[in-house]
Amino acid sequence: MKTVVIIGGGITGLSAAYYLRRTLNQYSGQTEPANIILVEAEQTLGGKMRTVYDGGFTMESGADSIVTRKTNVAPLIQELNLADQVVYNATGISYIYTDGRLKQIPKDAVFGIPTSIESLATTELVSAEGKVEALKDLYTPNEHFTKNDSVGAFLEAFLGKEFVEKQIAPVLSGVYSGKLSDLTIASTLPYLIDYKNEYGSLIKGLSENRAKFQSGGQKKFMSFQNGVSALIDALEQQLTGTEIVKGVRAESVAKDGSRYAVTLADGRVIDADYVVLGTMHYAAQQLLADPVLDQDFNQLKNSSMISVYVGFDLPDAELPADGTGFITADGSDITCNACTWTSRKWEHTSRERKLLVRLFYKSSNPRYDELVQLSEGELLNVALEDIRKSLGITGEPVTHEVTKWHNVMPNYHIKHHSIVKELEQKMAERFPNIYLAGCSYYGVGIPDCIANGEQTAYKIAAQL
Repeated sequence: MKTVVIIGGGITGLSAAYYLRRTLNQYSGQTEPANIILVEAEQTLGGKMRTVYDGGFTMESGADSIVTRKTNVAPLIQELNLADQVVYNATGISYIYTDGRLKQIPKDAVFGIPTSIESLATTELVSAEGKVEALKDLYTPNEHFTKNDSVGAFLEAFLGKEFVEKQIAPVLSGVYSGKLSDLTIASTLPYLIDYKNEYGSLIKGLSENRAKFQSGGQKKFMSFQNGVSALIDALEQQLTGTEIVKGVRAESVAKDGSRYAVTLADGRVIDADYVVLGTMHYAAQQLLADPVLDQDFNQLKNSSMISVYVGFDLPDAELPADGTGFITADGSDITCNACTWTSRKWEHTSRERKLLVRLFYKSSNPRYDELVQLSEGELLNVALEDIRKSLGITGEPVTHEVTKWHNVMPNYHIKHHSIVKELEQKMAERFPNIYLAGCSYYGVGIPDCIANGEQTAYKIAAQL
């Protein structure tokens, strides 16, 4: 019997195990039986997906939702009998905090990019001169940009420096965790260059395709009544027949004839025919310990983030009407990069409609090196000061949750895709039947990780 070892019990590894087991069961008469072993260093599964409950609040230490426009998750939710637990986000006004106050991002903007002349003309984030400069998008053709170019340079070329810096960059940098100059069009918004080439204008292209961005109505994100951990728990429950090893770190993966020896920290050695490395890239690099791969692994980059939830015994109505949160512009008098008004955006997180907010501090923050050294209490004080300045709220918190995600947030810089392709080729040559998987390579969102786990499972199943 063949043995498949999946290292990493986050959403990618869990998905790989689930889809592999399901496929083998479905085609039991046509595939070779397999022993599946899932190894997770922590005591619980889920990786960066973990729900915390305290004081009547539901808080997520990592990802808080699933993008609904990526349709691969819906069938899985049905299979796991979670459909009746799905909840959707409430929508409202998003703001940018700049010049000491909150300024609204136009409702019809896509990642801050205007979708109409009216949207461009009425924004309060950009000066009259900046708006006039952005009109050049309507008559300036794309003569040399490709999807491999910087998305920042591309947007500035047609919408102008001020519009990008004041309205678009705060939004896009918040989503993709990096400077726009370091991110490619391909890794962020590849359809933008198609719109520019087809319609001659980003604004016109987004306007003509507005229905695509409004699909699903207001339900753009989903979670579950008891938080995203419901998905992790349901997957784990389905892994009957799969050996799950928790709280034990994998230390090395070495060739052993035509197979691989997977050595665990407790001394156990597992002989494997197939291995899935569903870990961060630096963990995979350490496990393989191959100097030929190091040059590529070393070029992959991560960023960091600190998340601070603060709950108050105050009504949710203390927040600005119809708002769901803000992004902070560079040079502001507050420290956080963004603030989600969680109790407003997700009703299930505060059953009694008490105020719950979540603040984010990213490694791009000028103060990050100082912040990451602070204690939980000190970070809470920083958050409370940001809340006081931005929202005018001075009450004492009744709960809080601080999480430091240091050096674990993938940053898809300009060379990312070419590096991953090079790694894939070298892995196939030097480590056949070992697969790299997860957010370090193929997408950071929950749907992307599930899809990658599923595709990896099918590759192995096809060989079996």
